[in-house]
Amino acid sequence: MRKDEQQGQEPKYKYRVKNWPAYNAGLIARGDVTIWMERDLWQRGAEAEAVKRGRPRVYADAVIQMLLGLKQVFRLPLRALQGFAASMNKLAFADLPVPNYTTLCRRARDLDVVLPALRSGEPFHLVVDSTGLKVFGEGEWKVRKHGYSKRRTWRKVHLAMDANTGQICAALMTHQDVGDGEVLPELLDQIPAGTPIGVVGGDGAYDTRQCHAAIAARGATPSIPPRDGAAPWSKRTPGASWRNGAIDVIGQSSRRDWKKGCGYHRRSLAETLMYRLKVLTGRNLAARTIGAQATEVAIRAGVLNRMTSLARPQSVRIA
Repeated sequence: MRKDEQQGQEPKYKYRVKNWPAYNAGLIARGDVTIWMERDLWQRGAEAEAVKRGRPRVYADAVIQMLLGLKQVFRLPLRALQGFAASMNKLAFADLPVPNYTTLCRRARDLDVVLPALRSGEPFHLVVDSTGLKVFGEGEWKVRKHGYSKRRTWRKVHLAMDANTGQICAALMTHQDVGDGEVLPELLDQIPAGTPIGVVGGDGAYDTRQCHAAIAARGATPSIPPRDGAAPWSKRTPGASWRNGAIDVIGQSSRRDWKKGCGYHRRSLAETLMYRLKVLTGRNLAARTIGAQATEVAIRAGVLNRMTSLARPQSVRIA
């Protein structure tokens, strides 16, 4: 008997998109190549007429980020990106300078990326998770046939998304051996101190004292399941009261009932976010240096935010 025909499995639910006309129009708008730029954006970053021969121009960070964002959307190599920008120069921006591919590569190593995100005005309901983006390695077919090789390398991408708006509020790239719970304080530090955070949800990997202390310091409520066999913490430990209460509820009923009661399953939105990240921006990292890879991850997060603001489905269960 096939595994998917075995008895005892829950039936698959059916969903319907309520806002299909608006969602469909937003999906079409994702392919719009209309670009609006302020002229002084280039003038602020360029030391214009006073440059000497041989001296490279200096471009504003926003210009570099815009071009690298176009690189991610259209999957362009750096040289092709320079040609793409030069074509825009000919069509509409004849008097604006275009950085070459070496400038883009160099500036990407230490670029301070501004993450565009919409704010709903309500406290954030953050869901956090991580995934891997490959740097070196074979495809899935070769792995299935011959196994992994020693050069298989990837980077770990940690994202914090607001479940209310679908916007990525914090993004961080680390080495593949870094645990999820180790970087949660850094993700929360990327969110301005005055921004209210209501709930922080994650899987059991975030059930650590460091994570609960960081969540308590932001005045938020955790939605993290205690690990199997978890023992209560001392009352003086930050976040211990909530965690000990969760252990008591799970002991009296079940872990499944606790997850339904506390809204833990909203964390599944983070899994959907990881899927969108890889489908829309690719499963591999094009950059080869650590700084450029971190910049690429942040720019991909910004691209996802802009696409989500254009089109986000509203699904409801119908059966």
